Amino acid sequence: MPTDQPSPERGHDVAPEPMEARTVPVSRRALAIGICTTVVAIAFESIAVATAMPVAARELNGLDYYAWAFSLFLIGMLFATVVTGRLSDRIGPGKPLFGGMAIFAVGLIVAGTAEHMLQLVAGRLVQGLGGGVMNTAAFVLIAHAFDAQQRPRMFTYISTAWVLPAFVGPPISAWLTVTLSWHWVFFAVLPLIAFAAAVSTPTLLTLIKNFTPPPVRPDRPDPAPIWAAAVIAGSAAAIQLAGQRLDLAAIAVFAAGLVGLLIALPRLMPAGFLRWRRGLPAVIWVRALLPGAFFGAESFLPLMLVEQRQVPLVVAGAMLTLGSVGWTTAAWLQSQTWLPIRRDRLITYGTLSVGLGIVVCVLVAVLPGLWFGGVGLGWIFAGFGMGLATASTGLAVMNLTPAAEQGRNGASLNLGDALGSSIFVGISGSIFAALHGTGNLSLTFGVLLTTMVVVGLMATASSLRIGPVRDESSRRL
Repeated sequence: MPTDQPSPERGHDVAPEPMEARTVPVSRRALAIGICTTVVAIAFESIAVATAMPVAARELNGLDYYAWAFSLFLIGMLFATVVTGRLSDRIGPGKPLFGGMAIFAVGLIVAGTAEHMLQLVAGRLVQGLGGGVMNTAAFVLIAHAFDAQQRPRMFTYISTAWVLPAFVGPPISAWLTVTLSWHWVFFAVLPLIAFAAAVSTPTLLTLIKNFTPPPVRPDRPDPAPIWAAAVIAGSAAAIQLAGQRLDLAAIAVFAAGLVGLLIALPRLMPAGFLRWRRGLPAVIWVRALLPGAFFGAESFLPLMLVEQRQVPLVVAGAMLTLGSVGWTTAAWLQSQTWLPIRRDRLITYGTLSVGLGIVVCVLVAVLPGLWFGGVGLGWIFAGFGMGLATASTGLAVMNLTPAAEQGRNGASLNLGDALGSSIFVGISGSIFAALHGTGNLSLTFGVLLTTMVVVGLMATASSLRIGPVRDESSRRL
């Protein structure tokens, strides 16, 4: 197994070189546009569906399945992420990206033509499978087709593509739902997938034709087993179900999910992950904990403002939009070669910024005399931290990973992201369900948000265990 102990030179020793791009003339611009368009499609669908789902669920008499329309999307991503990482190392990322686009499009059609809630939920599962394939394949493509100086800029583009729908997604979704039908919230994404495929196809075909598997080191870890991916997906479903039930049976369901995670995670993560080792495992721990803290808090901030402060929903949503501004700004900043800060330290600063942002929201929750706009200020800091840390963890994994293992470790990174978000958003929901009935809103939201601060501090502690990660061919120290 590869060593988990980082060294100042490690990023230079094992980091991948863009093999296909060095030997084959390809259009990186077309590839970048195609990748970013797929990110916009996934992000828009996630945000737009949240706006349209209440109407769809009522029309289809499916409120009992409402939560599963979101959780099965994430569960599909968990499974597809692992499978795609394995395929990308074996056959290259080009074919999986094509497949992910096709699967995602099928999921949009299945959901968009739904006449029953179960069909809509099934379509969301298929969309999750396609989204997981596209995310992981795109990560490996960046590692293989872009050089070390171009990768930070690519993560800036991806971050921008991810947060852009936060500005336009809800109003577009609302207009489509009211003017045409909620069905068009799904159909409207199909042109984005078609455009992404059209733009990137010539480059992808060239890369597929000329793909040569990188040399495999003798101590390369075994490929991620498919059964472990299935266990992870099932365990995530069990934990979410337990959080929704909150009865005696939920204890057994939760225990089964936890056992499944303990069995499968070691087979899907770098060596030493459960022991919180330095280096690559610590990077992935950050990526599991930090989005969990961020999204676990974000999911309930609009509800807090509406219930506790009687803020109009549109204003409450605007508070979260400010976080997107911070995210985009930080994503641009981390790509600048004049920034004299090591990559691992950027990750630490990002975790601290997220924690600070949530602390400000805690103060608004527990001190009714504070102006509710403090949530917007806090969420600028939280978004800024996510912009720093999300891009930097991706680059750190690339720098610490040999070329032949980019798919495996990229899948581990995305798996940690999705699994952490799923678990900690579920924990936030359980805290809310347990305390909301007391009628003490300050207690309810204060405990919920404080718990997410603790999760953010755990991410900071993990970031301090990463060790030095220096960007290649940059002016960073």
